[in-house]
Amino acid sequence: MDKSIIQLVDELPNDNITVKVLKALDFVAPGEWNNLQGFDNTIRAITGETDANVIQKIRDRVTALYNDPQQGYQTAIKLYQTIDKADMAMATAALASKVGEKIAFLSFLNNITPKADVTQTIDLVLKIAIEIIAFCKLNGIPQPNPQEFANALGSHYQNESLMRMAALVCIDGILPLGPDFLGKIQSIITGADTSAITQNPLFSTVSSTLPGDNTNDKLSFITQGFNSVQGWMGNLVAKTGVTPQSISSNLGNFIQFADDNLDFVAAFLDQTTNYYEHTGIQTVARKLILQAHILVKAEIAAAPKADAVVAAKSDASNASANSDSSQYAVGQTIEVWDSEEEDWYRATIEKMAEKRFFVSYVGEGSSSDEWVDEEDVRIRNLAASDDNGYAIGQKVKVWDEDEEDWFSAIIGKTQGQQYFVQYVGYDSSYDEWVDLDEIS
Repeated sequence: MDKSIIQLVDELPNDNITVKVLKALDFVAPGEWNNLQGFDNTIRAITGETDANVIQKIRDRVTALYNDPQQGYQTAIKLYQTIDKADMAMATAALASKVGEKIAFLSFLNNITPKADVTQTIDLVLKIAIEIIAFCKLNGIPQPNPQEFANALGSHYQNESLMRMAALVCIDGILPLGPDFLGKIQSIITGADTSAITQNPLFSTVSSTLPGDNTNDKLSFITQGFNSVQGWMGNLVAKTGVTPQSISSNLGNFIQFADDNLDFVAAFLDQTTNYYEHTGIQTVARKLILQAHILVKAEIAAAPKADAVVAAKSDASNASANSDSSQYAVGQTIEVWDSEEEDWYRATIEKMAEKRFFVSYVGEGSSSDEWVDEEDVRIRNLAASDDNGYAIGQKVKVWDEDEEDWFSAIIGKTQGQQYFVQYVGYDSSYDEWVDLDEIS
């Protein structure tokens, strides 16, 4: 039986080679990665919640979301685990778990062989492909889309997700292939014999997860994936000034090696670290906790109030809860209403002001970024949606034939193809049942 996300987070190591490497690479992505351990502690760190009952509710909701086959959380975990386990096939348990203050690297030299440039290139581009697929799974994007991923990477990748990509550049790019790693990779993937890729063990392991009906389609996706992030990688190197020497200098705090051993160091780290799985678990946990926290807060806000005074003011309280900006956070994926297109579009919150959000639309360039009002944004709870895609507590737009306009409302009840809605900003006298074709 697969482990739960709670167990996976609880079992993350406090100190091993992977943790040491990620800490050493902090200079490439300063302050982005914190090795959060223990699921309850992770909830507290991400949400700021301290109430034991609320934390338990979040744990319970996380478990339900993670086990929901319609969500992409378990798939993302398996992707991160698969790409790392295939890459670490030659590592030994004793070596991987060594946590001494200094690792005598030379003692392992006879057991390590640097990878050929072609093999290393395949490793790197396949990790990018897996990252794209996992990103799309976590964000509800039906098909893997390299450009949507590249837009997200450049605009709001942060925390453990950003550290994972920075580590990819350093450990799988610069160290084994040198400062001109991007040029080498481009040359290899455009000029390599197809069989060199398709016969690679790592490709064989992950091939079934790559989109495409045939090998050529899968290879095309891999190439598109690398091309979509090549610019970001180049910008990261230019911005940070990271070099093989700066990486080796920071790694030298816990690994003893000579500068002319860098290709061996890369092979050593390849075999003894699982930074993709480690940070991947943390990425999935963060996404789950944020989603669960939103749902739990909505559940608490909607709970019946025993106090008579509160009950008398329930209409006003509900209206306030429906427009509670605290359910939103920077970096969160939401849906934004376009009054011209009369439809909802996925976007990411970049900035927040009072009841306003500056958003970046998924799959669109920065020229489309804009400020939108809270009334025109919503969080989509796919886990609780009915066959029509709607759920109790979800914000919708309702068409008013008389006014010839759309009005924001919250679904209070469902009955077949009808929905009982409460209009945002209006008292309960306006509540009504509407048909499916009247809402969006």
